[in-house]
Amino acid sequence: MPQSLPESFRSVEVPRQQPWWQRLLAFLGPGYLVSVGYMDPGNWATDLAAGSQYGYRLLFVIGLSSLMAMVLQTLCVRLGLGAQLDLAQACRRCYPQRLNWLLWLLCELAIIACDLAELLGTAIALQLLLGLPLLAGILLTALDSLLLLALQERGFRRLEALVIGLVALVGSALLVNVVLAQPDWGAVAAGLRPEPQVLRDPQQLYLAMGILGATVMPHNLYLHSAIVQTRDWGHSDRERREAVRWASLDTVMALGLAMFVNGAILIVAAASFHAAGRHDVVDLAQAYHLLSPMLGAPIASTLFGLALLAAGQSSTLTATLAGQVVMEGFLNLRLPPWQRRLLTRTLAIAPAAAGVILFGESSSTQLLILSQVVLSLQLPFAVIPLVQFTGRRSLMGDLTSPRWLQGMAWAIAAILVWLNLTLLVRGLGAH
Repeated sequence: MPQSLPESFRSVEVPRQQPWWQRLLAFLGPGYLVSVGYMDPGNWATDLAAGSQYGYRLLFVIGLSSLMAMVLQTLCVRLGLGAQLDLAQACRRCYPQRLNWLLWLLCELAIIACDLAELLGTAIALQLLLGLPLLAGILLTALDSLLLLALQERGFRRLEALVIGLVALVGSALLVNVVLAQPDWGAVAAGLRPEPQVLRDPQQLYLAMGILGATVMPHNLYLHSAIVQTRDWGHSDRERREAVRWASLDTVMALGLAMFVNGAILIVAAASFHAAGRHDVVDLAQAYHLLSPMLGAPIASTLFGLALLAAGQSSTLTATLAGQVVMEGFLNLRLPPWQRRLLTRTLAIAPAAAGVILFGESSSTQLLILSQVVLSLQLPFAVIPLVQFTGRRSLMGDLTSPRWLQGMAWAIAAILVWLNLTLLVRGLGAH
């Protein structure tokens, strides 16, 4: 079977005899490249709405969904290094053709939904910082990713370094805003406790599912199982087990940072808007304009806008690479990266531009939240195959998931299916 992302396959050398920290550094990167999809503008919209409307009450959803993401992404590491297949390739090998066509179409829908969130977030940031009209910003985003794709041709490590730098900018800007917001840390701790009330309130459930959809990204499961194979880790069983440990550590560290970013957005919204009785702040532009006056710090809004722009730009490559992986894996069809990027962006620009033209610029935040719910509804169709494959000894060999990990993964899959059914029955009925 063809290699995943052949232009980058095993292109990053891993030192064999160097100190442990040098080996860790060699594996750092894929987790952060995947993590940007967990802190993209779609997360901002759902976290902002949750914090302003319900304070710290939905903070536990971010924590639980982040832990789910860590488990699932480490399974992707195990699949990529153990079976030496990405998730799409494993589906094509093990499933009938008709089922693969269905899974491919569902995954493409998830990629379009993700790209919709990215281009809307970038366009909103450009409007806030530079005064560019939203529709013009949406159209301009058709070109932004081509600049980043040019960097990919210079080497995968340079691409990872750029993304890590942008992620660090997002985290630093939000950390300053958390300090400026002076949250009630007792209430923050209370918000980490699960509340059954969420399941009984359709609006809270809708936002909770939006947070889940924004945090656990279905197409990232395909992407991670491919890009972890960019490391030249060796072929012996010992080397592969060691590679799984280092790559899993990279994943947990990166998704821990993503959890902080998501939590920081909700905390800032709760401390600044909800605490002041402004439960109506669910729009990114509205939050930008209110943040500095309410916190008494002129820099707060600027940091918010810059972090939003960096988040949109850092996540812009995720859909491109995931699109390559699923198209090559499911269909054995390869397009040049720039063609794949333009195809995905065109399919995402159409609904975004139509929504702005028909319903005005105020519809952008609702489109962001809706895109995350669409992602959430796609999750079981990616999670169930992943869990199934990583438990197959005939496919995984000695790196088959241990029983405790397999049991935890199946429990997560069951929770996701149940929550999605609950959303369809209760949540969407309120919309």
